[in-house]
Amino acid sequence: MRAFGPRLLALLAGLILCSVGVWRLEAARSGLSITPLEVGSTPATVYRRADVDKAPAVIVAHGFAGSRQLMEAYALTLAQAGYVVVSFDFEGHGRNPAPMSGDVTRVDGTTQFLKREIGRVTDAALALPFVDGRVALLGHSMASDIVVRRALEDPRVAAAVTISMFSEAVTSTAPRNLLMITGGWEKHLRADALKNARLADPAATEGETIGDPARNTGRRAVAAPDVEHVSVLYSATALREARSWLDAVFGRTSAGPVAATGGWIALLLAGVVVLAWPLAGLLPRGERLAPTLPLKTFLVATLIPAAATPLLLSRIETRFLPVLVADYLAVHLFVYGAIALALLFWSGVRLGRVAWLSGLALAAYGVFVFGGAMDRYVASFMPNLARLPIIAAIAAGAVPYMLADSLSTDNGRASFLRVFIARGAFLASLGAAVALDFHRLFFLIIIIPVIVLFFIVFGLMGGWVGRRTMSPAAVGIGLGLTLAWSLGVTFPMFSPG
Repeated sequence: MRAFGPRLLALLAGLILCSVGVWRLEAARSGLSITPLEVGSTPATVYRRADVDKAPAVIVAHGFAGSRQLMEAYALTLAQAGYVVVSFDFEGHGRNPAPMSGDVTRVDGTTQFLKREIGRVTDAALALPFVDGRVALLGHSMASDIVVRRALEDPRVAAAVTISMFSEAVTSTAPRNLLMITGGWEKHLRADALKNARLADPAATEGETIGDPARNTGRRAVAAPDVEHVSVLYSATALREARSWLDAVFGRTSAGPVAATGGWIALLLAGVVVLAWPLAGLLPRGERLAPTLPLKTFLVATLIPAAATPLLLSRIETRFLPVLVADYLAVHLFVYGAIALALLFWSGVRLGRVAWLSGLALAAYGVFVFGGAMDRYVASFMPNLARLPIIAAIAAGAVPYMLADSLSTDNGRASFLRVFIARGAFLASLGAAVALDFHRLFFLIIIIPVIVLFFIVFGLMGGWVGRRTMSPAAVGIGLGLTLAWSLGVTFPMFSPG
């Protein structure tokens, strides 16, 4: 009973955390009508208060590797304020089946396709019977440039709200009614926003409104305190700034709650992770494993693959998937894992029995429980059919890599230092690959934070399963499948044609 006590407490704590998180997150949607809208092949969602007859529309656009869910705090806040919000997945992102196309490094390439797509969504929003004919655009990161350039061309756009903006298209007078929100920790983007504000008034300061939004001459650069490029999407300050700016543009006075949901999302996901520990205790217990891996074997199996993999692949063509750099990452994972496994096997280390049920249970929990919470409240995690072959291809590399990782970290029994070295070496090998071919692989830099979060969250859960089942193969298979799924739904689909 003493052994079960802590697990029971963890079970209760996890259930409470999840329940409170879901309750608060669903409360943010209270009173809203949230309905799907198809704009050609572009999936979109309409948020509005059912008691509002007609109101201006706000088109909400996400950044690179994002989706509608990532922008939901703005959608909910503005909808609760009485606006009609239309949020959508850009081509290649989320559940949009059409891949990105064109040259992603040129303004006359992919940018033009995305700009036309936001134009089609704007047309569809203005055609809705409960929209009063007025419209504004709001975009984060990559979409900030798309929003600015679209507003320059479309006279119907009354305002542009940009978050973490980078754009070279701003002039002293256009786009009209431009609000630039940045995170307080985004030093360079803050400076760039202030520079753009000073195009209209050389004496402008951060937090000062230049001109008059009601007269289409407004411009403002403001920083939300204590947030960076992602957490700015959940900042109460940023959400209020966006709402107040649109109210000034459209001559409205809005009320309603501000959906600063970041804390509740963290609470829910923490609850899901906490629940994994007592649930792991329900898996069949395995026999005790061999002693800890000798230090020399560990270092050889960790450092040699980290150094060799980027060098071996630096001159090999790896473009075979319709997804930006995912094909290279799949091959990198496979080669890294194959080298590490070969070295471990040569040293006498074996995988042992395969606890298939436990491995599949770990993958199912990661994909459908943790991933289900992510998909509803954070970012798209449930793929369309076009992404399933991509997930399978990445799994061919991710499973061997995670098998090697499980053996190197003694199936969750290794010290923190060894785990840090093992996973830090893999991240360093990805960094070396980018350095060797920056032009082709620079998008890997954006994915590295996803892998770091994977190691922190799923590595913890995998360790619990490993110590219970004593099966490195179960952990490697479970985490490999989960990693492949996580990467397969994150990378934008891309077709250069």
